[in-house]
Amino acid sequence: MTEKKKGRVFSGARPTGRQHLGNYLGAMKNYVALQADYDCIYCIVDLHALTTVETTENLTQNTFEMALDWLAAGIDPQKSIIFVQSHVPEVTELHTILSMVTPLGKLTDLPTFKEKARQQPHNVNYGLVGYPVLMTADIVLYKADTVPVGIDQAPHIEFAREIVRSFNYRYKTKVLIEPQMKATQVPKVLGIDGQRKMGKSLNNHIELAATPEETTRRVMQMVTDPQRVRRNDPGNPDVCNVFTMHKIFSPAEEVEMIDTECRRAGIGCVDCKRRFAANLNAHLEPFRARRTEIEQTPDQVWDALHDGARRARTIARQTMDEVRAAIGLPPGARE
Repeated sequence: MTEKKKGRVFSGARPTGRQHLGNYLGAMKNYVALQADYDCIYCIVDLHALTTVETTENLTQNTFEMALDWLAAGIDPQKSIIFVQSHVPEVTELHTILSMVTPLGKLTDLPTFKEKARQQPHNVNYGLVGYPVLMTADIVLYKADTVPVGIDQAPHIEFAREIVRSFNYRYKTKVLIEPQMKATQVPKVLGIDGQRKMGKSLNNHIELAATPEETTRRVMQMVTDPQRVRRNDPGNPDVCNVFTMHKIFSPAEEVEMIDTECRRAGIGCVDCKRRFAANLNAHLEPFRARRTEIEQTPDQVWDALHDGARRARTIARQTMDEVRAAIGLPPGARE
């Protein structure tokens, strides 16, 4: 007998192309694990990307590369729905409807909007202001009750819940579900500079699909203990970004050895990085093999996305029928 799932998960990510270690530890690893207990819906949110990008030249390729990495990492399109946001147009309709119950003042007061406005003062567009409303539409359109996010994203989910409550109160209905946050332990993954969060824009990332040689080269560039100048100086693993990665990707006994030997200068930073590169490459080897295999038949990726959109749209249409009925909008023509 199949065990009943705990609920329905929704999560989305912008199409940023090939994924890196930060993406893997912050989202992809969790996406794969959640499939065992939840009905999962994972979306590549290309419409959200339009609020900040100034060129869409690589949007399709970035979408493909991201989906390819998700599939190679273990997201199973037979177990989960994986699709592209714009392939289900009902989300824009629900976004419009939800915008009618969302006060503008609350949107412009959100810290995330203020931060984005500071980052791109020349491009403070309507979509940027309404981003949280579209995010809410993403979640509730598919009747998702669970959203896995880091604790720093809690205000976003609470705002989505407020929008749902406003809609249900105004139209005296319970059509839309208030999503619950599922707090995830998301490690802060620093880039190879050891200071800032890993990201492509900073070129301080390590791609999952990089060759073993390129991965090793990037690892050897990683900053270790900034206070350790000479090989014979004792180090402090507690402030070393490489050691942080060892704790994730290296065997426990090796982590213990490095912790001890680093503090008494028994192991140098170069050897420490070489060991991490070897362990990281070993960990990524199955992923890279699956990725290479899937990449040989690119239609496999698009088929998964298109089938996912078909399944997602079935849910979306039902939700929108209920939303329109709750509001009192005239029923549309049947296809």
